[in-house]
Amino acid sequence: MFKDTKAFSGFSVDDLDRAKEFYGETLGLNVSENPAGLELKLGGGTVFVYPKGEQHTPASFTILNFPVDDIEGAVDELTAAGVSFERYDGLEQDERGIARGGGGPNIAWFKDPAGNIISVLEQPA
Repeated sequence: MFKDTKAFSGFSVDDLDRAKEFYGETLGLNVSENPAGLELKLGGGTVFVYPKGEQHTPASFTILNFPVDDIEGAVDELTAAGVSFERYDGLEQDERGIARGGGGPNIAWFKDPAGNIISVLEQPA
């Protein structure tokens, strides 16, 4: 029934202007506005960002994962752009905030201005 549809995901933010600046300028994504919110144009499709104002609650899970070839370079570039990386109790992370090993990808998490969790990750060779 849905196998040929162009599905897309979405998430909420509390401030569309701040989201547009963060996703467009800080992360360098192609962002366009539509009457209901923002569209983030990614290589694999579109993600819809919609306003919820004061009713917004940040997602408690990772809403976007950005695969990268060089996680150290990506983390350094984001840090230089003012992004702070999250630290989680019980998870071993290096000085940059990168969790390595454990059978999964090397990964680091950060939040957008609305508090939603995003990651950059690098698959081990």
